[in-house]
Amino acid sequence: MAERISEAELTVMEALWSAPAPLTAQEVHDRIGDAREWSDRTVKTMLGRLLAKGVLAHEEDGRRYLYRPAVKRDAYVAGESRRLVDRLFGGRAAPLVAHLAEGEGLSQDDIAELEALLKELKA
Repeated sequence: MAERISEAELTVMEALWSAPAPLTAQEVHDRIGDAREWSDRTVKTMLGRLLAKGVLAHEEDGRRYLYRPAVKRDAYVAGESRRLVDRLFGGRAAPLVAHLAEGEGLSQDDIAELEALLKELKA
């Protein structure tokens, strides 16, 4: 995925990723709800931007369009994670974890998950 997704566009993508089937613009608007207080027109603008970026696909259904993600959520998260690590931590995950541990602090659950992940990776 060459172009990045803005925070606003991510809101639309999350609504589509969580849907079991393609959605109309109105259904996307309904799923976003009052969280963004967007008009139908704003949602349609976001859908148009996402189509132009190639992360959405659409098909005609009578007089309306049905929208579905063209990019899987896990692929998007992997790409964004890689960009973050590359840009801020020289491509290394260890400094990222160290930064999180020092700055924000890791909960005991976080530490246990990291230990289990490391154990799995070593095996």
